[in-house]
Amino acid sequence: MPRGIYECIDCGHREVKDSNDAVLGGACPECGGDMVLVGFELESKEIGGEETNTELYTKLREFYDLGEMKVEGRVTAFEVLSIKEWNFERVLRELEKLKYWAALKRRKDKVILYVFPAQPIKKDNPFIGISLFIATVISTFLAGYWLSSSYVAFLNEYNLPGIRNIYLNALAFSISVLAILGTHEMGHKIAATIHGVKSTFPYFIPFPNLLGTLGAVIRVKSPIPTRNAAIDLGVSGPIAGFLVAIPVSIIGLKLSVALPTSMISHIEGGIYFGENLLFMIIEKAFFGNGDLVIQLHPVAIAGWVGILVTFLNLIPAAQLDGGHVARAFMGEKLHYYFTMGIGLSLLILSAFWPVWVLWAFIILILGRAGNPGALDEVSPIGKRQILLALIVIVIFVLSATPIPIKTSIS
Repeated sequence: MPRGIYECIDCGHREVKDSNDAVLGGACPECGGDMVLVGFELESKEIGGEETNTELYTKLREFYDLGEMKVEGRVTAFEVLSIKEWNFERVLRELEKLKYWAALKRRKDKVILYVFPAQPIKKDNPFIGISLFIATVISTFLAGYWLSSSYVAFLNEYNLPGIRNIYLNALAFSISVLAILGTHEMGHKIAATIHGVKSTFPYFIPFPNLLGTLGAVIRVKSPIPTRNAAIDLGVSGPIAGFLVAIPVSIIGLKLSVALPTSMISHIEGGIYFGENLLFMIIEKAFFGNGDLVIQLHPVAIAGWVGILVTFLNLIPAAQLDGGHVARAFMGEKLHYYFTMGIGLSLLILSAFWPVWVLWAFIILILGRAGNPGALDEVSPIGKRQILLALIVIVIFVLSATPIPIKTSIS
């Protein structure tokens, strides 16, 4: 069994132990903190020995000048003296033909290339995705029906013009939500395909709640090759979904109705959707700055949901979309502490919206597992990816919704 290299998450003490467990609770001899597995101790072996795959080594020399080689189990580590091929995605494509993957990392003042057998990728059952999509169509339609009932009741109570066909409103809500979520995930899928990352098509998640869904996901089934790829995958979904959420929000707010607060006979109870900068800008364009109560059309709520989903996914923590972008610019340890800080900040924010407790719990749990980052953490980040990262920062600010939902007016 290879000996594990462990590092204390509290004081940073590092040592080799006879273990492969991911976490050793209270094992730090310096401070008594938990120690996490960060690598394996490798034994040196000569290049050209029995463990060396000659064809693999010949291929690697096309891309790198290699120095010392170390082998442990099925992992081979090479010191890289110089890099001939900076396109790491091309390196991976060539190595996959030999059924290998690789990772390029900095270890102190050295560049190390890790080579290991590629893992088989299982095929997906398409009926699962299709079944979940049909179920989500039904659940979002039912949620839209309930939202439409409230909207039509408001129109009738105050004799206002608007679309009173509950079924049409419900269908419009369902289509809008599915379009935003589907576009978000297909953005990830397209970026993954461009960078040679194996992934599934979107899985929609039906759920009997106010919105009829918990969103949608794709599963990434092979490692992310480079930091540029990590940024592209991280930003592609939020940007794509946000671009659909904007026109949906505009159409929805155009269909919404508003009355001065003084004309509303009762304002207690009900559900009140939190403000974000983008929604506030569109609302002011349509309704001005008066003291108004706005009854959102279901399509407007769908747009609001799309903006909220964008905000939540762009939180730069753990393995959220924003977390992948942040990890591309940060080392593993810094990103770990950054994630923990965000998780604790959300606990404080839960004083204003209790559901942040759940999000804090999710981020802290996922954060404990860390974010492995891209296989290649040596090649520089491109200018286009830096620009995309700046764009999603702006989107994050525009979509930020600190208190998403309230059940009464404060």
